[in-house]
Amino acid sequence: MTPKALKFIVIPACFLGFLACGLRNSEPSSPLPADEIALGKMLFFDPILSLDNSVSCASCHKPAFAFADTVAFSTGVHGAKTIRNTPSAMNVSGRPYLFWDGRSPSLEDQVLHPIANPVEMGFNIQDMMARLQKNSYYQQAFNAIYKQTPSAVLLGQAIAAYERSLETGDSPFDRYMRGDTDAISPAAVRGRELFLGKAGCFDCHFSPDFTGDEFRNIGLFNGKNLNDSGRFHVTHNNSDIGKFKVPGLRNVAKTAPYMHNGMFRTLEEVLAFYNDPATFIPDAIGQDPLIKPLQLTEGEMRDLLEFLHTLTSVSLQ
Repeated sequence: MTPKALKFIVIPACFLGFLACGLRNSEPSSPLPADEIALGKMLFFDPILSLDNSVSCASCHKPAFAFADTVAFSTGVHGAKTIRNTPSAMNVSGRPYLFWDGRSPSLEDQVLHPIANPVEMGFNIQDMMARLQKNSYYQQAFNAIYKQTPSAVLLGQAIAAYERSLETGDSPFDRYMRGDTDAISPAAVRGRELFLGKAGCFDCHFSPDFTGDEFRNIGLFNGKNLNDSGRFHVTHNNSDIGKFKVPGLRNVAKTAPYMHNGMFRTLEEVLAFYNDPATFIPDAIGQDPLIKPLQLTEGEMRDLLEFLHTLTSVSLQ
């Protein structure tokens, strides 16, 4: 497997948020970003994109946790809570669909959704752009990179460029696949065999990022939460009720809690669910035929967990 390039440096969001606040309220004093990725990174960490200047993209996509959040539902403007768990913003450059329901076809389009969402950043796109266009620093930054004034299209392009740079390919598993047989433990090797075979994980979690970019109903939908029936809200196809996008598994040990609703606090709980789904949701509706009790032993569960931990980038360990 060809390793992906690691192109980001983790910088505390609080520091960059402070820097960004300074940029909003004064004449330019910092060097302009050198390229599109640098501009996107600055915008990603800047609360200027939220209605009340309280949250940035990085408020929910925390660098230390593989650009995911640490709670089931993130906090947006005015203390509002999101309705779904925040997914990782890493290793998304190859994704054909974004969000749990796949409503966005590109990273450029995806960027604007949380800005306009009333419980996330809560800012009308036109009003937000008017704010950026009045900011002398960003006026100069956009002109330096694009030879244009700030626009929604260019904002999406810049942040998408930064998100595409958040690729990892330096995990112990990657080293193992490149021939370093000592990179992972014997237990993890056994776990990989389970992942590919008895546990059936590979049926949905394949490709270099361990996702087939498919939508599956894994048995978490029982009809009680009709406001969150997944892919159905996009397609209005009854066969999509309860289906959600299969997430990639790179850095998965860093992105708890899990599932679209954050219902599982640990990977151990996730594996326990797949081992016997009906004990968690006995009245699931429309569950995919692939989802059935795995009947893994406790030792096999430990080995599978050990393998999942090998997917964590060294930069996050």
